[in-house]
Amino acid sequence: EIPRVTGVQTCALPISHIAFAAKMMLGRRLPGAARSVAVSARRALSTAAEPYDMIIIGGGPGGYPAAIKAGQLGMRVACIESRGRLGGTCLNVGCIPSKALLHSSHLYEEAADGWGPHGISADNVKMDLGKLMQHKEKTVGALTTGIEGLFKKYKVDYFKGTGEILKAGSVKVHPMEGGEAQTLDAKNIVIATGSVPASLGGVPVDEKTIVTSTGALELSSIPKKMVVVGGGVIGLEMGSVWRRLGTEVTVVEFMDNIGGPMDAEISKSLLRIFKKQGMKFKMSTKVMSAAAKPEGGATLTVEPVKGGAQEVIEADIILCSTGRVPFTESLGLDNVGIKVNKRGQVEVDDHFATNVPGIYAIGDVVRGAMLAHKAEEEGIAITEQIAGKAGHVRS
Repeated sequence: EIPRVTGVQTCALPISHIAFAAKMMLGRRLPGAARSVAVSARRALSTAAEPYDMIIIGGGPGGYPAAIKAGQLGMRVACIESRGRLGGTCLNVGCIPSKALLHSSHLYEEAADGWGPHGISADNVKMDLGKLMQHKEKTVGALTTGIEGLFKKYKVDYFKGTGEILKAGSVKVHPMEGGEAQTLDAKNIVIATGSVPASLGGVPVDEKTIVTSTGALELSSIPKKMVVVGGGVIGLEMGSVWRRLGTEVTVVEFMDNIGGPMDAEISKSLLRIFKKQGMKFKMSTKVMSAAAKPEGGATLTVEPVKGGAQEVIEADIILCSTGRVPFTESLGLDNVGIKVNKRGQVEVDDHFATNVPGIYAIGDVVRGAMLAHKAEEEGIAITEQIAGKAGHVRS
């Protein structure tokens, strides 16, 4: 029941949560006996006049599988999503669109530069960036629309807006397009609000000239020069997309290695590969400030981590990709006294419970790797747990 999307072969691994959903819960019909159990469970749980069994704030890779699983188990469930499209960061402005661009840019580079040794002449290869972006949007739209269809099938109430926790068992929905807010009651609340790009002091993001990964997915023209601040996986991925399309890309990294915590041998090999492909690197370099220029483009001021003379780098686009942080803005955590640690993560126990009874949290907003497949597993686990099943245990 997940829509088939062609031409994005490189998405196979990064969209593991889509494959998981299709195989484990979304793409198979329950056998007759199981359907009877689900119907019986619905009768034993909330009715339309009673509180929801579960309200999920966030419709990303953690929230939407949790909501659909709850519907399959006969629970009365609501999901609140502020983006207006389901799928969270991963489907909308993360791994799905980036892999679509990676695949398209790979095809372009292969045709433009890789066919000559095989005796194939392709001197007139051209890139239509508008059509490339249309393909990306079509890929994203097919998947997000498919999830919304599954919500309808499994009777998940979908609210487009932001969710504010008023107290245990009560969530106010603020509609994204204005209108009167409404308060929903629930026996259980699950926070699945994910993460957002981390900011960097002195680097004012406008998503036009100084961009995050979100802005880098929406550029209207191919820049001549791009500076990527941060040599982690997001910066390297987006930098490689635009390098393939003809952009001169320079990566500025604070550490003496790229790839963050990845294995040192892999990091060294990756650096050699990217350099061979034409990307430039400034390692052990600290960013001091950035500024957009009135006439277009931007400047980035850097200096060596160990001290030394400052350098000003000019670019058409500066991509700030210095990691991600949990998103808890306007969530109302202070209203109920939910504990948050120094990293901004909602504190939970080994069963995803916060310090407030009846309120749970999963995915990027809690401890652990910020990965879609982690969030989806936690979403299924907390739903099964609330339904009275074993669920999973955090390790």
